[in-house]
Amino acid sequence: MTIHELANNPTLSGQVRLIENVVYGAMDGEALHLSILTPWTQRFPKQYQTEPRPLIVFVQGSSWRTPTLGEEIPQLVQFVKAGYIVATVQHRSSIEGHPFPAFLQDVKTAIRFLRTNAKKYAIDPQKVAIWGTSSGANAAMLVGLTGDDPRYKVDLYQDQSDAVDAVVSCFAPMDVEKTFEYDSNVPGNKLLQYCLLGSDVSKWSEIEKQMSPLYQVKDGQNYPPFLLFHGDADKVVPYEQMEEMYMRLQDNGNSVEAYRVKGANHERDFWSPTIYNTVQKFLDDQFK
Repeated sequence: MTIHELANNPTLSGQVRLIENVVYGAMDGEALHLSILTPWTQRFPKQYQTEPRPLIVFVQGSSWRTPTLGEEIPQLVQFVKAGYIVATVQHRSSIEGHPFPAFLQDVKTAIRFLRTNAKKYAIDPQKVAIWGTSSGANAAMLVGLTGDDPRYKVDLYQDQSDAVDAVVSCFAPMDVEKTFEYDSNVPGNKLLQYCLLGSDVSKWSEIEKQMSPLYQVKDGQNYPPFLLFHGDADKVVPYEQMEEMYMRLQDNGNSVEAYRVKGANHERDFWSPTIYNTVQKFLDDQFK
C-alpha cells in the first residue's frame, strides 16, 4: 500500500470564502441583499490577519429587475485570488413598484454599507471599483458619474461616501430612450417603461436623460477611470452607444478605455477569459 503525502496550507493561500445574502439595508419594508467573496482567512480573524484589499462591487444585469446574486460568482472568484474583495449586489425591482431612482439609490447604499463595514470584511475603503453588466452597467456608470449626489442619497450610512475610484461597464445602456426604441418590438418593453419611468408619459424623456450616462457627464468635471466593453452584434443595447460614451468622456478629458468585442451578442458569447484578464489589468493599474 502506498500512501502519498501532501503539504498542508497553513496560510490558507488560494482559498475563497462566500458570505451569502448579507442584508445591507431595507427600503419600503423590503430587505436588500448582497453576497461577499473574501479570502478564507477572513473567517478566522483571531488566527489570521487579512490585510485590507481593494473592493469590487458587482451589479448583475437584470433589465432593472432584482438581479441574481450568484450569476457571475464562479468567474468572480478569480478576482479574490488576485487580491480583491468582491461584493455582488441586489437592488429593488422596477416591475415590483420601484421606479427610477430606486435601483441607483440601492447600489449607492450598498457601497456605503461596505465602507461602514470595511474592517469586518477586510476592505480598503479608499479603493472601491464598481463593475456592472447591462442594466447593472447602467447603474455602475451612473454611480461613477454621480458620486455623493444628494439626489440619490437615502438615510442609511450617510456618514460614508458612495463615490467610487474606478468603473467597469459591460454592454451598458448609455442612452436609455434610444435603448427602449431599439427594443420596441420586444414583449414587455412598454410595461417595463411604465414600471421604470412612471405612469406620466410626459415625464419619460426627462427621466430617461437622468438615467442615461451619456447625458450625465458634466463639462470639466473629474470622474474616476472608466473601462467600457460592448459586443458589436448586441441585439439588446446598440453597440454605438459605447462609442458615443467613449467619445463623450474622452472629449471631457476623462480617463477611459473601450473595447469592441467582435461578433458578440448581449451576454451569451460576450464573455471570455480575455475579458476577465482585461478587467483585472485595468483594476490592478488603478489600485496596485
